[in-house]
Amino acid sequence: MEYQEGQRGTVLDIILLGGLNYLPMTGYELKQFIERSTAHFWHAQTSQIYRTLEKLEKEACVTSTIEEQTTRPDRRRYHITELGREKLRVWLEQPLTEIEPSKDTLLLKLFFAAQLDKTTILTQLRLQRALYQHLLTLHQTQTRQSIALSMEHNPALKRDGLMWDITRRLGELSAETYLRWLDESIQRIEDEF
Repeated sequence: MEYQEGQRGTVLDIILLGGLNYLPMTGYELKQFIERSTAHFWHAQTSQIYRTLEKLEKEACVTSTIEEQTTRPDRRRYHITELGREKLRVWLEQPLTEIEPSKDTLLLKLFFAAQLDKTTILTQLRLQRALYQHLLTLHQTQTRQSIALSMEHNPALKRDGLMWDITRRLGELSAETYLRWLDESIQRIEDEF
């Protein structure tokens, strides 16, 4: 089964199927899963998650069961189907043959920022520097520890943990590179602007 553009759906389809491939989850649990994992490189709004789960259920890629709760509203737990696993597998096997274009709002701002005063530009760059320093620290501590803890509690996830750490490492290296670029840019603007 080749994964054609029309069949592809969205990347969010794949993220949800990937999460459900680990274990059945509610929409809320899937949102938490995304926040702890793929949000570093691919995020989603809660409303998008629920719309996509409805679509995946109509496509028979997931099924759901209602769990009654006495003190809260009932909740819907989603389960991946064989068709969903096949859709995930086909997507994973498809090679990427192009570099995907990225969007970076800071670069867009800087590109057109020559009309701004030096202080305004430096303030924006220093704010971004603080944010990227926080992101770097997160990758080096919490994210790394979370992966290690997951593998410790479930040794069957050793291969998954390796792949998670590979993605974490790119986040760490990207943040380090962005910080170096910000430091260089700040210095250049201080010296040359």
